[in-house]
Amino acid sequence: MKRIIDYIKNIKLDKITIRDYILILLGAILQAGSLRIFLLPAKLASGGVSGLSQIINSFTGWPIGVMVLLGNIPLLILGWRFLGGPRFAARTAFAILTFSILVDIPLPFLPQEGITGDIVLNSLYGGVVSGIGFGLVYKGRGTSGGSDILVRILSSWRGIPISQSYLMTDAVIIFLAGISFSWENALYALVMLYVSGIAAESISQGSNVLRTGLIITNLPDQIKEEIFNRLRRGVTIMNARGGYSGEEKSILLCVVTRAEIPHLKDLTKEVDPKAFLIIGQAHEVRGEGFLPFGDD
Repeated sequence: MKRIIDYIKNIKLDKITIRDYILILLGAILQAGSLRIFLLPAKLASGGVSGLSQIINSFTGWPIGVMVLLGNIPLLILGWRFLGGPRFAARTAFAILTFSILVDIPLPFLPQEGITGDIVLNSLYGGVVSGIGFGLVYKGRGTSGGSDILVRILSSWRGIPISQSYLMTDAVIIFLAGISFSWENALYALVMLYVSGIAAESISQGSNVLRTGLIITNLPDQIKEEIFNRLRRGVTIMNARGGYSGEEKSILLCVVTRAEIPHLKDLTKEVDPKAFLIIGQAHEVRGEGFLPFGDD
């Protein structure tokens, strides 16, 4: 906790940092608005901690925002320990706190109740709005907490593909929602989650989830260590020679998720501002930490 406080005290309010926190703020507003305007009136459970909080709220009446905040505390500690240190924790904590406050204390310029009773419209628009919110938070180099943190930990430490991790965590919430609300609502919640995922990917990094990073640098070992420590990703180092200068260089190859691209850019710039970074689309990645090899 002391490291997080020290990091917050030493935050430099440059243009990039200010932009990141503005994006996270806008993303949290859209997520909270989607929950209040579309999902809660239609009894459509979102994924992760917020979805579980919706279910508990339907039985107890406890404030959803408070439950989201409390439920994310242990996950935030795990994320700080295993994923991105104080920088990750500060941005994610800001997203969680903003979302939690706005869910329980809505903004006056947003509708206070649902604007349609059509469950199809609620699932579609709820998915689009919340997905845009997720995408903005990702672009701000943060996450929305909850299953985002758990999924990244499972992917980094257990080699479970991200898509499977999301499927497992969301499946549990949707199953509980089916029991608590209705199975028809659970089916529409699946539609909402699917639409939300597409919207989030489109906003954050385009249609593909995975990206390949090629880093041409004179400081391969330093960048490699930062990738290991911050992203928990493997790196392949290749020797190369500049075609024009003839200078010996190294090429680092790594595969990252859409949410990790901003972190890859940051660490590359911090370690070697003269490095050459290329980010490309990965059509398919198979191996440890991603999809397993199959017969197809």
